[in-house]
Amino acid sequence: MARSTSEFRQAFRQEVIPSWYRGWVHFGFTSLSCLLIVGFCLSRLEEVSLLEWMTVPVTFLYANLAEYLGHRFPMHHRFRGLGILHRRHVGQHHRFFVPATMAFDSPRDFKAVLFPSIMIVFFFGVFGLPVGLLLSWLVSANTGYLYVATAIAYFLNYEWLHFAYHCPDQSWIRRIPGVDMLRRLHLDHHDPELMQKYNFNITYPICDSLFGTRFRR
Repeated sequence: MARSTSEFRQAFRQEVIPSWYRGWVHFGFTSLSCLLIVGFCLSRLEEVSLLEWMTVPVTFLYANLAEYLGHRFPMHHRFRGLGILHRRHVGQHHRFFVPATMAFDSPRDFKAVLFPSIMIVFFFGVFGLPVGLLLSWLVSANTGYLYVATAIAYFLNYEWLHFAYHCPDQSWIRRIPGVDMLRRLHLDHHDPELMQKYNFNITYPICDSLFGTRFRR
């Protein structure tokens, strides 16, 4: 017999969230580490040309596409070697947060929203640093630094927005312009009948609009 949402939440808190976990420490580590990386990269810029500045919008669009593809496919469909993404997203996140219960109850529930801290190392080490070094070698140092800064800033923006969508209704975060509109798209995505088909952009629905997967009631 399937567990109810409240039963699943209770079991998740007892079986998955370790006793030492502190939600605000997790949130703070993610935010501070990303901001430090972005700040370091920006501090290394020197006489950036207009063409080099184009790295920012190009990287932003690339990150939006990566977010879309990663969410639409390995997070929602089982792929060999990537099963952990499907289990964590569909098996945990989508069961912890359903349309009728989208908000976390306490900072310990942040564990069901934020990526594990090790993912910052993964994103920086696999997608950020190697590509940044390659761009520095092929194009210019400014291009490499702008790529890494934009990519990490996008990841942090993803984490902050996703966090905002799962804040309680009375939170001041919900009153930030644009957040509630984006949250409604995410709310529709959490509908079990829609989650495999629509609203895969967690941040901005650019690729959802391009690929015809944007849905809004």
